[in-house]
Amino acid sequence: MTEARYPHFPVMMVDDEAQAITSFEMTLRSANMNNFIPCHDSRDVMSLLAGQEIEVMLLDLRMPHISGEELLPLITADYPEIPVVVVTGSNDIDTAVKCMQHGAFDYILKPVEKSRLIGGVKRAVEMRELQRENQLLKAQVLSDKLEKPEAFSEIITTSAAMRAIFQYVEAVAGSPRPVLITGETGVGKELVARAIHTLSNRSGAFVPVNVAGLDDQVFADTLFGHKKGAFTDAREARKGLIERASSGTLFLDEIGDLSLPSQVKLLRLLQEGEFFPIGSDVAKRSDARIVVATNQDLDGLKSSGKFRKDLYYRLCDHQVHIPPLRQRREDLMVLLAHFLGKAAKVLGKKKPTPPEELITLLATFHFPGNIRQLESMVFDAVSSHKSGKLSMDAFKEHMVKEQPISNKDLAAPLTPKGSQVSFSDQLPTLKQIEQMLVDEAMKRSNNNQSIAALSLGISRQALNKRLKKAEQQGST
Repeated sequence: MTEARYPHFPVMMVDDEAQAITSFEMTLRSANMNNFIPCHDSRDVMSLLAGQEIEVMLLDLRMPHISGEELLPLITADYPEIPVVVVTGSNDIDTAVKCMQHGAFDYILKPVEKSRLIGGVKRAVEMRELQRENQLLKAQVLSDKLEKPEAFSEIITTSAAMRAIFQYVEAVAGSPRPVLITGETGVGKELVARAIHTLSNRSGAFVPVNVAGLDDQVFADTLFGHKKGAFTDAREARKGLIERASSGTLFLDEIGDLSLPSQVKLLRLLQEGEFFPIGSDVAKRSDARIVVATNQDLDGLKSSGKFRKDLYYRLCDHQVHIPPLRQRREDLMVLLAHFLGKAAKVLGKKKPTPPEELITLLATFHFPGNIRQLESMVFDAVSSHKSGKLSMDAFKEHMVKEQPISNKDLAAPLTPKGSQVSFSDQLPTLKQIEQMLVDEAMKRSNNNQSIAALSLGISRQALNKRLKKAEQQGST
């Protein structure tokens, strides 16, 4: 399997001493970097830059032919986007100041400390990645186009909010940094994670794992594997999922349920790019991209001490929030058509024709289970369908059996325009509130009394009686 290249473009190392370049390369390889261009002759630098895009440059100052001090202003003038990290044995303040004035990104003294070199290069790489992401995102927003719409083919939507998410995903997909996907249960978080993997062009596999309910031992064994004899039942060595995701993407679902000890292990993997199989004291390297998802409020868990702050901020490099179905009701029609076709194919039936009022009915429902719940409702309705138009009875039964709307649901916007209940200084009477609810239910149901009665939790006859009473009072 081809090893994933990191960083995206190579790190150019310019030094007339071959030993120095070898040392730089070994140090950066220990931080999962593997994309380099060595340059031993300073006279070749400008021609190499003209023919090859560079991520970062390591530049020595004291070299024969053309010194680094002469090269630096030429590089920053012609290629200002390339961060130049000066690495030199000259411990002279005036030289350092002069280099920074000429546009050097960092200034590191020889002999080079490992952490200092890795930290300087990583910061430069992250800056380049952010620049590319911002440029791509800006171009996509201005053009309102997707470069690879086929990557999102499994996500059925016409929502402008979802399209904006797709544009952001395209912009960050090539980054090696973690992605945090948030959203309620059933909104399609794994589908977005798969799209990220597809767009990243990584040669390895997409490896999903749900970490909810895994204790620390099982989590470590699942992700990192174990050596033979590591514990009683470890008769053979076993690779963990992180190794199976080599050069690919590891998707950790329900990350908010991860125990604190397991969070420490995940943090080390993200920070150091290495892990220890159970029973081993030799670290292994990983180049897998980490994508995580949760339906929980990680910020709240962080504040309460149930989720580590350092891990939280490490995961928030890129964040995608998927809105619930009730906030993108424009998707109901295309999702209904899609699931009707899917259900008919799976159940071996002809695709039924839905009644026109079905979309109106669905638009009044808050869908706590989101798209997954809609799919379940459609399959249930198609399974009992015989002929003619599709009956709405199965949908109504699901809606009646659903638990009452929670306070959280009531506080959220329940209409496409995001309107919420608000009151003036003087509260309306209960009678006035009742009439307001009836009027709103009739409005949302397009004056369909059956649907309005269902959303109000009363019978059609009871609603009809209220409407007639209101009409009589209005005419007097």
